[in-house]
Amino acid sequence: MKKILSAFLLLSFAIFFSQEKKSMFWQDIQNFKKLDKETPPPKDAILLIGSSSFTRWTDIASYFPDKTLINRGFGGSRLTDLNEFADDLLAPYQPKQIIIYCGDNDFADDHQLKAEVVVERFKTFYRKIRKRFPNIEVDYISIKFSPSREILWQQMKETNTEIKAFIKKQKNSEYIDITKAMEDANGNVRRDLFLEDMLHLTPEGNKIWADVIRPYMK
Repeated sequence: MKKILSAFLLLSFAIFFSQEKKSMFWQDIQNFKKLDKETPPPKDAILLIGSSSFTRWTDIASYFPDKTLINRGFGGSRLTDLNEFADDLLAPYQPKQIIIYCGDNDFADDHQLKAEVVVERFKTFYRKIRKRFPNIEVDYISIKFSPSREILWQQMKETNTEIKAFIKKQKNSEYIDITKAMEDANGNVRRDLFLEDMLHLTPEGNKIWADVIRPYMK
């Protein structure tokens, strides 16, 4: 009986630690793989990669009816997650353009995080993209200033500034600044563009994003 119990405990621990090793977004990536298997992704599409601002924008295709989009936003992903799953997010596709929105969750995960750390995470992901796609358009949407994360705005502003400077030096790359478009006449962030959580966007917020992003789309 003791041997059976010991074997059961060992198996339970093995299963537990095996699950612990998986990233919190592992299942999201498996879901993407399933989608790609069921419906092969189109070539020459615009690939959207990033966090919940893309994930929750489920009707994004209706804002860009003349574009072919592949939305691969997942959960509350951070740039560390984009780097971890870079092969899974890039290898299955042959896009003509990649648009990234990610970075604010990095700070939400660690309020003490320095801007230069997040910038370096972005640069790492950018280099991974360029290794696979040397010449396509790669654009980055600035980190939005959500009211619920006001305490982090200074770090986010510094990150936006540094990423903008980095992108300016890269070929076939643009920095898409959504900051001004989300402000009122007094330069304050419009709270009416956010859902009750003061983090995710309303349909009106998505429309503003779409208006800003559209001119950059190939």
